[in-house]
Amino acid sequence: MLKKEVLQIIDNMPDDCSIEDIQYTLYVQYKIKKGIEDVKNGKFHTNEEMEKKFDKWLKQELTEQIL
Repeated sequence: MLKKEVLQIIDNMPDDCSIEDIQYTLYVQYKIKKGIEDVKNGKFHTNEEMEKKFDKWLKQELTEQIL
């Protein structure tokens, strides 16, 4: 995120916003921008891949709970 973008985001926030509001807003904007870039670069998992990962994880959790 460029300084120009950061300043524009801050300028669009209310005058009475807190430093925490600014930090949170910048963090969310950064994560959204990074996520979009990741998708454009093919860095993502399909729903099917995630379902398989969750199934594997749940099976592991259940097995560990039984033992």
